[in-house]
Amino acid sequence: MQEQKGKNEGLPHDELGIKVRSNDNPYLSPDGQKKLPEPRRLSSYFIVLIESGSITYNIDLQDFTLTDGHLLFAMPNQLFTPPAKTDDLKYFKLLFDENTLALLPQQFPFLVNPLNAQTIVLDGAAKERVTTVFGILNQILYSDQHETDTEIILAYINSLLSELNSAYFKNKEAVNIVNNNLSKFVEFKLVVETHLTEQPSINAIAEKLALSTNSLYRIVKEYAGTSPKDYFINRLMAEAQRKLRYSHISVKELAYELGFNDPDYFSRLFKKSTGKSASDFSPRQDLSGK
Repeated sequence: MQEQKGKNEGLPHDELGIKVRSNDNPYLSPDGQKKLPEPRRLSSYFIVLIESGSITYNIDLQDFTLTDGHLLFAMPNQLFTPPAKTDDLKYFKLLFDENTLALLPQQFPFLVNPLNAQTIVLDGAAKERVTTVFGILNQILYSDQHETDTEIILAYINSLLSELNSAYFKNKEAVNIVNNNLSKFVEFKLVVETHLTEQPSINAIAEKLALSTNSLYRIVKEYAGTSPKDYFINRLMAEAQRKLRYSHISVKELAYELGFNDPDYFSRLFKKSTGKSASDFSPRQDLSGK
């Protein structure tokens, strides 16, 4: 439903679609970067932390200059232009896909960018914590000689995103997004997250965003590669998988909790959307700490 991933941009085809990049294991050589189309659409969530130095990224044709303790995040389908090579730069990058996000035990509202601010400035203590977690993930994924349990990797990802979510909402000052369509798409995502279990109609969402249904369809198709209805269903199914993995709720209870009046219809939709039966899921270890 999204555009096909580029040859070098795609995430690993295993259970976890995660990559961590750093000075020790850079993403691509400068020559390799030149072979990729510019700008190109991201196929995953993208986060970069600058430990020291300075660099300018371009997301949706807008420049973001980052320096010590600055973090930039971007969403799937945003336009990304690789930055020019910068000397004396220390950094960590994280890429992860929607399937990985669905495996985590909680939601992270900052990822839909409700404040229209794609950069986060970390204070000294937060920077130290975030850098530590990045370093651990880098070691687990690229340095350890022994295979690490999936749940441990997810726990560190969950910890990192929790830290960033908190830091994002400490800064309440919003900035403008030049592209109005992108701003509307962000609003759409926020409405979906806020009213997920109420299952509002697409007409109701369009009206709330002061858009026609045709305009909403065009915007969501542009940035998500799918229709508003399918986007909403996919988000519901991701939430259903998360709850099935981290709770002992029955399929019938889950259907009602997600706003379905007919549990049988929910089961059929789940199977059609995921290729798996909801009754086949068994709870995983709880990573939420609750």
